[in-house]
Amino acid sequence: MYNIEFCCPRESLSRNEKLRRSYYNVLRDEMDQFVLSYSLVDSYNNFLSKGHPYPFVQTRELKPRARIPSTEFDAQNSFLILFLENSLDSSHKKYIRFFDMNKTTKGNLIKHKDFPDTQEFQRNIKNLDCKGFFDFIKLLMPIDYALLIQRDDSSHHRDRYALTHFHVRIDWPIADAAEDMAIDLRYISKDLYEKGDKYAENCQKKFFEYYGMPVMAGGRRTAAIVAAQYLRRVRGISTVYVGSSESRALLKIGERGISKSVLTRFSRDEVKNIALSAGITQTKFTKNYAVARENSTVVCIFNTIYNYTSHALPSDGGRLRELNYDTNWLTVSLEQILPRPDVFKHPPVPVKMIYA
Repeated sequence: MYNIEFCCPRESLSRNEKLRRSYYNVLRDEMDQFVLSYSLVDSYNNFLSKGHPYPFVQTRELKPRARIPSTEFDAQNSFLILFLENSLDSSHKKYIRFFDMNKTTKGNLIKHKDFPDTQEFQRNIKNLDCKGFFDFIKLLMPIDYALLIQRDDSSHHRDRYALTHFHVRIDWPIADAAEDMAIDLRYISKDLYEKGDKYAENCQKKFFEYYGMPVMAGGRRTAAIVAAQYLRRVRGISTVYVGSSESRALLKIGERGISKSVLTRFSRDEVKNIALSAGITQTKFTKNYAVARENSTVVCIFNTIYNYTSHALPSDGGRLRELNYDTNWLTVSLEQILPRPDVFKHPPVPVKMIYA
């Protein structure tokens, strides 16, 4: 689902911009695999190394408006990445805090107490097309706040993408983000509180639901959805990745909506049925889709893609309407088992689990 006002669909692009969009999508495919591995597979191995059982997400937690347990797990990798098709100009620095002092330069990294030895740091390693980029970004992932990857306007190479800034703060107020969403969806005309405090409170609660978050979501997840709403002001598409130690899930927010990926266990009988539905052998399924084995079960990456209901889409003709808090804004659109992040030739396997 595209919103032409903020993402600029391919049909509206010049040939040069279409080429850039294609390149961005290729790079985003690579980023998808990296964050899946880091947020889920690496986290699973973190728990094993500590001798702790992995706290698998219950499928009921993937339902829209579901409540998520408020326990945080130190072994679960947490992070926030903003990946832009274009680049931010200085007018956005008021709310997206990217300055000279947090550029990814050797001098700035040396000053950061949590960053490891920078003696081997090379300037080109921050470029997404550099061989060592993913090793470099993995070093920066644990650092608090967000990482900013965008088109590097300072590069001599056309349309080169780089991790330009680290330790990026998102300082746009939640109320402003909710107001922006409510105006776009025509639940208010210009001010969040124009229909009273209770109405404004409900708009803010629905803002969290719009992005698949519980109202009491933690800092990184709240920053992620505020950033996703703010980046609609920037020409082009953008992708926000956030991993949470509380939800044990990877949330991806892009121009087509949101998706969540988690680790799930499957029994032998379930694997047999899934492999049969995919038209492959159990051996081939296990080889290409299982990221780990636990006794008689296999561990796989389960991905859920959500669609917006009519209540979460702009109103017909742009007419002003009343907010009904009890309506659902999200529905489950697609459930699938993803291949292992290092597998290239096998597609996701559709499977029904959440409402089974």
